[in-house]
Amino acid sequence: MIGLLSSCALGAAVGAQHALEPDHLAAVTTMVADHPRRAAWMGALWGLGHAAALTIVGFVLIAARAELPAQAAAGLELAVAAMLIVLGTRNLVRAWSIGTGGPVVTHRHGARLHSHAADQRAGHVHVAGVAVAVRPLVVGLIHGLAGSGGLAALAVARMPSTATALAYIALFGIGSIAGMAMVSGAFGVALGRVIMGRTRMMVAATGAVSIACGLLWGWSPLIALV
Repeated sequence: MIGLLSSCALGAAVGAQHALEPDHLAAVTTMVADHPRRAAWMGALWGLGHAAALTIVGFVLIAARAELPAQAAAGLELAVAAMLIVLGTRNLVRAWSIGTGGPVVTHRHGARLHSHAADQRAGHVHVAGVAVAVRPLVVGLIHGLAGSGGLAALAVARMPSTATALAYIALFGIGSIAGMAMVSGAFGVALGRVIMGRTRMMVAATGAVSIACGLLWGWSPLIALV
């Protein structure tokens, strides 16, 4: 029982710290730079996708007592790098076009109406009547897949039993949700108070940082695969 409680506490703490890794922060900041008021929500959605991938794949690997092949792990890390570059490029394009999206338009999801700028109509679905952004979920999912193999191996190495290893992974995911929600929320508050009227500059800056991070992040897995 003590081992299980310890694994839960450790998993939650390490998961919260894990949310602060550079590639995670680079990805999330590109998504909240032009929507600071929804920053905490978008960070939590990233964490939800991240936790889902980690938990599902980690559970499968532990249950099968298997390891993710090195080539597969490198391929997933390269996918993360490519995603960072795509997100950064999108922000640079977005910064260029801010203010040219045209008038606010209204569109319908079933019985619900939404109003957005013309260039922001897509990108969310409704779950139980709540608009849920798709992009943070997908980005978190890809990040989670890339880290699942290493996390499963770490859990097995550190934990005394399969049950504690599974608990470690589950609480790791929950910790990452909480950590990213808090960090993203703080980033959103800072943007809202300090950079009023400079949205274009911030969107461009986060895009450039994301591209640079993607190029650096992708170098090692690219070498491993070539």
